[in-house]
Amino acid sequence: MEILGIGTDIVECPRIGKMIEQHGELFLRRVYTAREVRYCQSRKHAIEHFAGRWAAKEAILKAMGTGWSRGISWTDIEVRTGESGQPQVMVGGIAKEVARERGIADILISISHCRTYATAYAIALAQKAPPATPPPAEQG
Repeated sequence: MEILGIGTDIVECPRIGKMIEQHGELFLRRVYTAREVRYCQSRKHAIEHFAGRWAAKEAILKAMGTGWSRGISWTDIEVRTGESGQPQVMVGGIAKEVARERGIADILISISHCRTYATAYAIALAQKAPPATPPPAEQG
């Protein structure tokens, strides 16, 4: 697979905690999907998980090469946790259209956090090229 873009982001966890404290449900609904909210709230250090997903969404948009343009909303991007615990990226809405236009088939993400910071790194991958067909053998 060909790498089409990379992105990284870092955020201070207390900053996200303050946003949640000040704006509550309004902030959570604007930035996170219902599945993300349920997941983060179920974790012992919920604020770190919310911050990790914030950083992931920022890194994903950088990898896509768009930033917050073209009408993409926070909830167009969802970070899910796979069975093995590995984060997985789901794109919908306008973000899905943009990814398709840019030839992005998959986005890989890595997230890390501690009490102070959360960071994420994303890689946007192109679809696999079809296998090359060998040239026809010369007759002769």
